[in-house]
Amino acid sequence: MSIARIYTGGCQCGAVRYRAEGTLDDPHLCHCRMCQKAAGNYFLPLANAARATFRVTRGAPGWFQSSEHVRRGFCRDCGTPLFYDMPKESFINIVLGSLDDPEDVRPHAQSGVESRMFWFSQLARLPETETDAAGPAGRERHIAILESNRQHPDYDTDHWPPEE
Repeated sequence: MSIARIYTGGCQCGAVRYRAEGTLDDPHLCHCRMCQKAAGNYFLPLANAARATFRVTRGAPGWFQSSEHVRRGFCRDCGTPLFYDMPKESFINIVLGSLDDPEDVRPHAQSGVESRMFWFSQLARLPETETDAAGPAGRERHIAILESNRQHPDYDTDHWPPEE
């Protein structure tokens, strides 16, 4: 169960930021094919934020009407998926990976499991490597990426990109 508090998040480039107050309900992983396509990934982690206490604090998301009942919000600049919205409902779904602290909300369920990758049960058996442990070439590449990073930090900023 998520605790009531203030959640903030946004896209990778910082053009769209949002704030949700209260509790994020029904945290879940959706494996349906539509969510896979929208995320460009194998599943989409979502949770409901009360529409009354949710607001976009920077920029304006783009919207794609993925069905008669659902539109999906994203950043027009960097493409980050941000929202799954059913406008007639009292809530909006936030994509959990876009939260500033995504570990704050742990999924409690899965939906659309008919489209879940059959090999997910084998993920724990795959070899694992930390980013910095990828050998000298991997470390060099990681340092070069960090030094040229244009990703918005995981907190609200007054201005973005920062003035140089």
